[in-house]
Amino acid sequence: MSDAPTPTDQAAVREAAEAHLRALVGRDDVRLHEDQWTAVEALAVDRRRALVVQRTGWGKSAVYFVATLLLRAEGAGPTVIVSPLLALMRNQIAAAERAGVRAVTVNSTNTEQWDAIHAQIHAGEVDVLLVSPERLNNPGFRDEVLPRLAATCGLLVVDEAHCISDWGHDFRPDYRRIRTLLAELPAGIPVLATTATANQRVTRDVAEQLGVAADGTTDRGEVTVLRGTLDRESLHLGVVDLPSAEQRLAWLADFLARQDRSGIVYCLTVAATQEVAGYLRERGIAAAAYSGQTETTERQALESDLVEGRVTALIATSALGMGFDATLGFVVNLGAPSSPVAYYQQVGRAGRGTDHATVVLLPQPEDRDIWAYFASLAFPPERLVRDTLEVLAAEGSSMSTPALETHVDLSRNRLETMLKVLDVDGAVRRVQGGWVATGVPWSYDAERYQRVDEARRSEQQAMLAYQATEQCRMQFLREQLDDEGAEPCGRCDRCGGLDLGVKLDDGAVAAARDRLSRPGVAVEPRKMWPTALASLGLDLKGRIRDVAEEGRAVARLTDLGHGQSLRALFRDDTPDGPVPPALGQALMAVMKDWSASWSARPTVVVHVDSERRASLVADLAAGLASVMQLPVVGRVAIVDPQVGPGRGQANSAQRVAAVHRRFAVDADVAGQAVLLVDDRVTTGWTLTVAAHRLREAGATAVLPVVLAVDA
Repeated sequence: MSDAPTPTDQAAVREAAEAHLRALVGRDDVRLHEDQWTAVEALAVDRRRALVVQRTGWGKSAVYFVATLLLRAEGAGPTVIVSPLLALMRNQIAAAERAGVRAVTVNSTNTEQWDAIHAQIHAGEVDVLLVSPERLNNPGFRDEVLPRLAATCGLLVVDEAHCISDWGHDFRPDYRRIRTLLAELPAGIPVLATTATANQRVTRDVAEQLGVAADGTTDRGEVTVLRGTLDRESLHLGVVDLPSAEQRLAWLADFLARQDRSGIVYCLTVAATQEVAGYLRERGIAAAAYSGQTETTERQALESDLVEGRVTALIATSALGMGFDATLGFVVNLGAPSSPVAYYQQVGRAGRGTDHATVVLLPQPEDRDIWAYFASLAFPPERLVRDTLEVLAAEGSSMSTPALETHVDLSRNRLETMLKVLDVDGAVRRVQGGWVATGVPWSYDAERYQRVDEARRSEQQAMLAYQATEQCRMQFLREQLDDEGAEPCGRCDRCGGLDLGVKLDDGAVAAARDRLSRPGVAVEPRKMWPTALASLGLDLKGRIRDVAEEGRAVARLTDLGHGQSLRALFRDDTPDGPVPPALGQALMAVMKDWSASWSARPTVVVHVDSERRASLVADLAAGLASVMQLPVVGRVAIVDPQVGPGRGQANSAQRVAAVHRRFAVDADVAGQAVLLVDDRVTTGWTLTVAAHRLREAGATAVLPVVLAVDA
């Protein structure tokens, strides 16, 4: 650690720091405010570790770029910034270049540049390296590049540091690898962690992890914590509570038509982004859908369109989130995030570089169902964790995630997430080609997982309370983030500073109702068998030869229109019975539109047996057969009731094996084009295996039709 500076030295350092700041922002009248200087001093002068919890727009990136330039001037190595989103990386590189900072990034989209970038780093030609947290656990990067960076970096920055903590709203297992990186840093290397969304519990957890020493012990006293007010003076918050999906869409379209600046409309599901964007375009509003499924190049183009005002709104999931930097006039949430902290994170995208931005929440009845779904993806129960460790130990060598799927009843994403946590805990290790067990004893922290789960449920209740509160909206959010001094803002709908007058045009509501009632969703056939099915006794691999035709469903369960009726129909407490008349009419409309694209007209009807909805499926098949004047010639019958409904649907390999055991064709379909009827698509493997078996039995074509698709 450097010697304590004299007052004269300190003044000189601050003067140099503010010269760098002026170059960074391109203005001659800016100065570091006191908290910024405190953070810069802790890093560049005292070489300490610091956690900065400050609102969006406070200037956290200025702190680490200024500190970088000061440290580099003293001969320090490059700054390494761990950053969670590519959009954030692009913004930060552009900002760095304005101040003459040579910044590069290593991420999944520029693999062809990695060798050249590593050579630049080795030659001292890079001031800042931005890496995604996923890189930290890539075997090659972790074993070859990371040790050199840890030994030579001049400053480590962890952006969006709340992701380190599983108490936070956006916990990411890859971020836990940072704890290992911190322990490997040589003495005297400063560390900065930043976030705009952390309550006291998350702040304490992150500070503790920042203070980790090489021997694994922690000393939070070594970490400087700077926590400021989280009030955003440009934001005007409000809630519009409307009873129906068509009213919410009509209000949204009218609201967007009045805006003179661009903004974001957040939705909870990918399907909703597509549906809402399509409706808004029909209303003449420039809107586009954006989600984690959007291709990288298209994402970049859409982000640019938003920044430059070429679209009125991006209709986005939370994939357009942390670190996105633009001057936006509004953020609307069509559906509530599951916690006030997550909500504050999203609304923080608005109000940068402007004195006024409108923030509106449009809650939906289905929000709780969506929260429950995401909650179901939490850390698995101990039995499944132990199963995974035992399989890896028995294998004795590396296993890929697809191979593990055939032994463990978890989805691909959930299995990957669990393995990353186990990797950080030392129980497994990621290697080229998959995962290996380390043999290190591992304990299941059931008490902590339960406390985290309880915290999530408490946050959901707080989000419902936000919608109903009579107090100031901003004060409520600040209190949820443990922001001392929270007080009425004078700007929100509760304080009288925002009037969101709900005057709906009957014609607009009718148009929205027509859009939502328009049924029909394509059911795409599975085209490839899961890998490693041979280990489950199935001789199936590669491309599926006897593939089904593209099928049809009335709607997705997450859709805003018919989705509500379908969710009610498929609730566990809804008794089995015939198809409701409204859904029957919608299905007939789907069949009429679909028939124009058939490669072969169905000649017979076959239905899939259902243990839970036997009457529903039988009525559905009989109704379609009657209308189309086709015979029902049999069924895909349950032959092994010991394999329960839904068995193995957590991952594809397990599901295929379960369906093969559970069902067999009981129908004469030789030379026939089959209309295959089922109630609902969850994974798609029941219809895929059924179509495969029907084609093996001589069917010339299989056309699946169902009421609902899960997502």
